Amino acid sequence: MSAVNINKTNFQNEVIHSEKPVLLDFWASWCGPCRMVSPIVDEIAAERGDLKVGKVNVDEQPELAGQFGIMSIPTLVVLKNGKVTNQAAGVRHKAQILAML
Repeated sequence: MSAVNINKTNFQNEVIHSEKPVLLDFWASWCGPCRMVSPIVDEIAAERGDLKVGKVNVDEQPELAGQFGIMSIPTLVVLKNGKVTNQAAGVRHKAQILAML
């Protein structure tokens, strides 16, 4: 499965009401570290059918970034049953991201 583009329109359905844990990647196209994390997040999305992976472009979705208090990117947020269970800012290796889950 590939990562889902998350926006304010599909947020409730894709994230809050997801039956699977959700990994959200908050990013922007101009962000170098985001470009380093993005392929890792895509790889996890392809390998892990037991979770949903979403990407939130902070430039296009400032309300969602504000809702999660995103101050720097990339920021990864893990939600289970609609609640934040883990959050980390900055570049993370695949093992570190998987450990967040």
